[in-house]
Amino acid sequence: MKNHGGNRELIYVHANEVNHYVLSHGICFYEFYHAFPNLTNLLLLRHQFEAGTVNLHTLFEYADEETIGRLLEEDIYSYGDFCWVDFEDEEGLDLLEGYEIAELLYLSHMKHHLRRPFYRKLNNRFVYLSQDDGYYSKIYFRSFRDFYAMLGCVVAERINRIKGEKPFLFGRKKRKALPAIPVEVLLPLSDKMKEGMVISMEYAVQTRVQIEIPFWTIGDFHDMDEMHEEYAVISGTPIDGKMVYDRRMQEWKILIH
Repeated sequence: MKNHGGNRELIYVHANEVNHYVLSHGICFYEFYHAFPNLTNLLLLRHQFEAGTVNLHTLFEYADEETIGRLLEEDIYSYGDFCWVDFEDEEGLDLLEGYEIAELLYLSHMKHHLRRPFYRKLNNRFVYLSQDDGYYSKIYFRSFRDFYAMLGCVVAERINRIKGEKPFLFGRKKRKALPAIPVEVLLPLSDKMKEGMVISMEYAVQTRVQIEIPFWTIGDFHDMDEMHEEYAVISGTPIDGKMVYDRRMQEWKILIH
């Protein structure tokens, strides 16, 4: 397996809205978390975090407001599998039935649900199942608007970081950070995301007036090395569209070809 964890050149997403999950490549836990900074309680199903607290009812460990900062500083990629479910408070953990604990174990082991994995007792918004964090993630979203909000944050922050590390095209004047792409702007891409879509930072173009980030419909992949091989081919073909930030209007738009 090639090491594509934390790949900043592209983002792959394949959305399954019926079952409320998205397969992705190129989005790591740190980026996901910073789209939802109010998440403070994570029930850790598979991990190597040594500062977690054990819940005696489920025998799972969890990260809370006091320890989540340490988790964010970890090399999550080195964990191998990293799986968690957010929860509201520990009282909810203590109310979980045996079959619900078994479902959580199955989720983290098989990276697939037995039933839709949103639990009233936990009031969870997400189930995060990753292998070599950033290489392959399967994330369940109770509300699919959260997926679009996350993606809009990640794309904008990725471009902001790239801009910060490279001399800019037109002098040294510091430019304002890009805002997140609004959910409503991304919604027209839902059909392409259902087919499997790759967003290329590698071929992003920046000028005085706008930033253009191309994307292609690439298909359904579970093996991300195979996806990279297809990307190497498809990136030489005409784009299917682009995400455009207009500097003058200070707004995002989607152009579909």
